[in-house]
Amino acid sequence: QAFICFLLCLSWGSSCPPSCQCTERAGAKAVLCSAQHLEEIPKDIPQDAVFLKLDANSITRIPSNAFRHLSHLEELDLSRNAIEKIDGAAFKGVAAGLRTLDLSSNRIRSIPKEALLMLNAKLRLANNPWHCECTLQEVLWEARLDPDSVQDITCHTAPREEYVGKPLLQVLDAGVNFCSVRQRTTDVAMFITMFGWFAMVIAYVVCYVRHNREDTRKHVEYLKSLPNTQNPAE
Repeated sequence: QAFICFLLCLSWGSSCPPSCQCTERAGAKAVLCSAQHLEEIPKDIPQDAVFLKLDANSITRIPSNAFRHLSHLEELDLSRNAIEKIDGAAFKGVAAGLRTLDLSSNRIRSIPKEALLMLNAKLRLANNPWHCECTLQEVLWEARLDPDSVQDITCHTAPREEYVGKPLLQVLDAGVNFCSVRQRTTDVAMFITMFGWFAMVIAYVVCYVRHNREDTRKHVEYLKSLPNTQNPAE
């Protein structure tokens, strides 16, 4: 039974998806799935794949644990797809060994910081409709970006119109800090919230005082209206 199980696992691990071509490159398995009209990542990619090309397809999302079983993966090409969403745990399981990750020429506007900062791979993020904000700034400073493609990370949208169409690196070099903008926005929101609570407390105190004054006035008038009960002899 153990031998049969071994054969089944070996067969599954060395199989090749119908839409892909599996070859050897420098003694390592390369899985080539370029331009196959794929709309999602194939689920039967061989476990021993070292190079995986999924470029020029119609993939729109990278879900969590999409490559978790590919512990030998070193190079992953997802360029020229229609990727819009990348889950935070999309590259869980391959983060340690991955050397190159190409996400260029997609439809990515934003990406969870934890999805990229956990990687040691060299990243290509150029030619995406990025929304320039704090998370992207942190990725630029902390992740290992391909130096040849950094200038092509352009602000498609931004908090201020003057940044739109400019390379993110150029905007940051000019002294812009998107993270401090977010912090100021948060501070203003907190101030407004605190002011609202303070105003509610003041309004409650004023209503309480007025209510007590009215009760006191009514009580005094009531006492005055009572008949005089003093002793006649006095």
